Amino acid sequence: MASSKSGFNDGFDTIKDATTALGPLTGLAREDFMGAVALLLRQTATNPDKNFKAMQGFSEDLVKIMTGKSDLAPHAKDKRFMDPAWMFNPFYKAGAQYYLALQKGIKGWVEDLELDALERDRANFISQIIIDALAPTNTLAGNPIAQKRLIDSGGLSLIKGLKNAYDDIVNNDMMVSQVDKTPFKVGENLATSEGSVVYRDDMMELIQYQCEGDVHAIPQLTIPPQINKMYINDLTPEKSIIQLQLRSGIQPFVISWRNPSEDQGVWGMADYVSSCIKALEIISEITGSKKVNVSGACSGGQTMSVMLSKLADAESDIIGCITMMVCVLEPRDGDIEAASMVSDNGIALAKQRAAKKGVVKGSDLARGFAWLRPNDLIWNYVINNYLLGNDPPAFDILFWNSDATNLSGSLLGDFLDIFDSNAFAAPGTFEILDHKVDLGKVKNDMFILGGTTDHITPWQACYRSTQLFGGKNIQFILSQAGHMQAILNPPGNPKAKYYRNDVKKPPKDVEKWMEGAEEIKGSWWPHWIEWLTARAGKKVKAPKTLGSKIYPPQEAAPGLYVHD
Repeated sequence: MASSKSGFNDGFDTIKDATTALGPLTGLAREDFMGAVALLLRQTATNPDKNFKAMQGFSEDLVKIMTGKSDLAPHAKDKRFMDPAWMFNPFYKAGAQYYLALQKGIKGWVEDLELDALERDRANFISQIIIDALAPTNTLAGNPIAQKRLIDSGGLSLIKGLKNAYDDIVNNDMMVSQVDKTPFKVGENLATSEGSVVYRDDMMELIQYQCEGDVHAIPQLTIPPQINKMYINDLTPEKSIIQLQLRSGIQPFVISWRNPSEDQGVWGMADYVSSCIKALEIISEITGSKKVNVSGACSGGQTMSVMLSKLADAESDIIGCITMMVCVLEPRDGDIEAASMVSDNGIALAKQRAAKKGVVKGSDLARGFAWLRPNDLIWNYVINNYLLGNDPPAFDILFWNSDATNLSGSLLGDFLDIFDSNAFAAPGTFEILDHKVDLGKVKNDMFILGGTTDHITPWQACYRSTQLFGGKNIQFILSQAGHMQAILNPPGNPKAKYYRNDVKKPPKDVEKWMEGAEEIKGSWWPHWIEWLTARAGKKVKAPKTLGSKIYPPQEAAPGLYVHD
């Protein structure tokens, strides 16, 4: 599979974090950003003493820089300043120190302001965005690597960079491209596992995959997020969760959500949960199994949780075991750095705008989230694509991430209502599908996954879900990785490791769980398969054909909706 040789794909995991994690950050509104900027301007106007103090400190740093006595130096891990020119070239060294002095001055000024905790978080967040934008590495004149490339290429890098910028303005909605899409085609070199659509309606396709030999009697249903395509579960053979299940004798089924148009913006959480329940019934009919194991990640995990509560309330016993990956059900202040930017007014405005437009475009969500981590998701690619004249990286996960879908306005409203009411952590307070959400009624065995470096669904927040469900056998696994890397974690990576504590009921205190956890080298996939197959029933002969008389096979996997 193609990959980047430029070294500028370090932020790829963060990109996917943004578009797959439908949580409180979907309530961000431009008014909240402007309000935070206004806060800084107001403080500038009303605190002349603080301004003078900051300017005095900055001036002192400038004097030290000009006299060669400054000890300001970039952090050793700051990749923007890794080129030797920042250390040995006097012009660039002074430029870096000037930038660091400015950064130091702004941070010191914000720290010195008399603000409450929320205002301080907002001020820090906005000021960091400003500081990142002012980095000299973001300009041709201030980037020694780009200067060298310009000379070495005889000016061709500048021409190529201008061409890349023009293409983004014309063809990428004025956003810097994060991936070269040309090497990839869904159904040809991505999502190639053999299978078939066995059911289709306006909202979803249900895909069954072809098993061979003996299989476990209880099938597995994967509920994907609604903002990205389902083929993240079957990206390439070596990264495919579908292939992992097939090799292990699991009968996999996956829902493929339709990309909603404006007219379909009325689809809400109740509709998506009803579709999931319909999928369970179809799978039961096709396989003859009275139980179905389920898994969900990110917003798919939130949707799955509402479904589990509804089925438990109806005293249905169709659910077997449950797998939940990188999903936060009980958000708290401080979980996510940018959450301080979300206000009640912002949430209300987000609902109104989504309702008016019918849908929120995936590209619009991605644009907003990119500015939450601009170094990784914007300036990183500005340097690579425009200043160096490189093509953006060709990377399969980045391609999948860019293949985003629209988000139904009604579903966005439901997600925000669930967040605003803290529905999963407050049993009996949120009503949907003619029942009040109560995860305590869900008694099934559970496998919950978090990632150590996950910035969108922090692992400590994922861990809280162990306390929300009523089961007596819940296992939490901590993968040494970020958001999507935590999930796509096949064996073979020598750096891979995970943490496991085999206590059946994890303690409320996450620190106590960590104290008793064992560090295990390698991928967590083999352990999950061992856990899953122990709960997947006896072995039976794999079906020779897909579907059934009632639900005959239709188009080959990955179906039609992934191409919308």
